[in-house]
Amino acid sequence: MERRVVITGMGIVSPIGKDVQTFWNNLTQGVCGIGPITSFAPGDLPIKFVGEVKDFNAEDFGVEKSTARRADRFTQFALAASQQAMDNSRLSINPERLGVYIGSGVGGIHTFFGESKKVLEEGVNRISPLFIPMMISNIAAGNVAIAQKAEGPCLPVVTACATGTHSIGEAYRAIKHGYADAIISGGTEASVTPLAIGGFANAKALSRAEELDKASIPFDKRRQGFVLSEGAGIVILEEYEHAKARNAEIYAEICGYGNTCDAYHYTAPKPDAACAAKAMTIALKEAGFTDKDELYINAHGTSTPLNDITETHAIKLALGEERARRTLISSTKSMTGHMLGAAGGAELIASVMTLRTGIIHPTIGLLEPDPECDLDYVPLTARRANITIALSNSLGFGGHNGSVVIRKIES
Repeated sequence: MERRVVITGMGIVSPIGKDVQTFWNNLTQGVCGIGPITSFAPGDLPIKFVGEVKDFNAEDFGVEKSTARRADRFTQFALAASQQAMDNSRLSINPERLGVYIGSGVGGIHTFFGESKKVLEEGVNRISPLFIPMMISNIAAGNVAIAQKAEGPCLPVVTACATGTHSIGEAYRAIKHGYADAIISGGTEASVTPLAIGGFANAKALSRAEELDKASIPFDKRRQGFVLSEGAGIVILEEYEHAKARNAEIYAEICGYGNTCDAYHYTAPKPDAACAAKAMTIALKEAGFTDKDELYINAHGTSTPLNDITETHAIKLALGEERARRTLISSTKSMTGHMLGAAGGAELIASVMTLRTGIIHPTIGLLEPDPECDLDYVPLTARRANITIALSNSLGFGGHNGSVVIRKIES
């Protein structure tokens, strides 16, 4: 028998807030977390703006000093956001029935960059013995499992920019089919380094805007590329009867998940948008979506020339032209920048808050709409609506498409 799956806890570390309420307040007020690079001297990098998590100290979130010292920044973010989510959930559970599905698109690139410099400048004998366990992409999930004593399934998904969404979707399926009763799930990323910025820039993926208000402007015809940012977005997924039995606060019900691949190109989306649309239609069908629902879409909305046009086309294919035009859509990345593997987790939290508050956060910076991006992206200012169902999209390098659907909880 298939089981219902609900969200009972949330935690976030982001450029616009290191707790859910601050994150949400800033989103609804249109506060931008993007700014000049401050964490290192940018030198001759052609990119001026990133989304940094400022004043972050893992110990402020209950992470032991010794653990933090042996963890890359992406793992520290995951530990902090997971602890927030667990505290928020107040989950008490048999460790064998608690899992961790936390992925990262890039992994420990701070560690990789630092140790690579060391070997070139000082020799191979100077490489840290902790290099590998700090760098590998699965280690955030492993460390969270240790911290939370989670002995159930542990699956770190790696699907580039779709990582967070796929992690949550796969966790949803694992609980739905009985493999766990609760899973700590989402994504984490800390790629604001010269190596990552240089690589993305040379791949023509990043915005080279000279002015801050033109850096991350999804669906605007002036857009040039995405703004690299960092953070973690984590949710606690729990089997509904288990949550109800302990009188947990339930934020939303996960009721649909779609996972497809373009099988087309390693960075560019498939121009006909058919596979991205299919991920949405699979998720919406599973969720029992009907014309009576009031739908909100949290778009992938990266501010790249190709993504925004393709995603617009995919939404029209999935919903039909008429329904697409009366659907409210917005891009969290207009304020956070692109958190890569963490984006899906952060954006699902934004979608949950939309369901709970009836507020659609805006897409800021959208002053000159692209004629090919002609849907309602809630430009500039938040709007109120009685949303009953929300869909969060993520589209990653390699053609990975992921969509998760949530509903207001119904008993």
